[in-house]
Amino acid sequence: MSEQPENTPHPAADPAQPVAQRGSRRFAPGEGPLPDPAGSHHERRIRSFQPRRSRVTTGQAEAMLKRWPDWGLDIDGKSVLDLGEMFDGLPVVLEIGFGMGEATAQMAAADPGTGILAVDVHTPGQGNLLGLADRNGLTNVRVANGDAIILLREMLAPDALDGCRVYFPDPWPKARHHKRRLIQPEFLTLLATRMKPGAVLHCATDWEEYAEQMLEVLSAHPDFENTQADGGYTPRPSFRPLTRFEGQGLDKGHVVHDLLFRRK
Repeated sequence: MSEQPENTPHPAADPAQPVAQRGSRRFAPGEGPLPDPAGSHHERRIRSFQPRRSRVTTGQAEAMLKRWPDWGLDIDGKSVLDLGEMFDGLPVVLEIGFGMGEATAQMAAADPGTGILAVDVHTPGQGNLLGLADRNGLTNVRVANGDAIILLREMLAPDALDGCRVYFPDPWPKARHHKRRLIQPEFLTLLATRMKPGAVLHCATDWEEYAEQMLEVLSAHPDFENTQADGGYTPRPSFRPLTRFEGQGLDKGHVVHDLLFRRK
């Protein structure tokens, strides 16, 4: 969606319609995610994600308006979150990048005793996950909008997490873009400070070369150890749902690799 020039008058709002119309990324303050929640914390570093501008459906917008005030948060880097209060004392797993949220919702439903703090920058996916959580009564899901690095560094206390999931992150396939990949030594060092000893980092990718890099980087990191006795990949655990995206890849002959590493 293209932005309107600042001097272009906006049409009067129809009080009978939701604040966010079909195709809109704009929500009233407190009713939806900010476009740049950590703008005051802008830093010159390589990002591992690229925000996507996609249309928000009416259903996604309605879910956002209904549930964002209670179940959503902007990653603004201004305060440390009290996960105990947020999730009523449940152990909390951080999920970085959840797409449209179908797998997240399935895992939340299958394990209501675990809180899921799901992070993404894709507004339609945020609305879709909130809608799934609302319709299925999944009170153990919270949706965070913004940069996971800022969340980890500035908004989570040490040893706050009982686990972390990174499923099908952007592989940045071109060699010159490999530095943008999320699973790097610096990221793992930061993540380790926020994970409890014994907490598990679960990664999955269908990009063979990225899987090899993940295995190499994780195996070499002093704060993590492979849960697989032979030091290799782990068969897909039953608790990780088979997503549509993954199914499409398998139909094309892609091989999916899971890696489960424990925080020492």
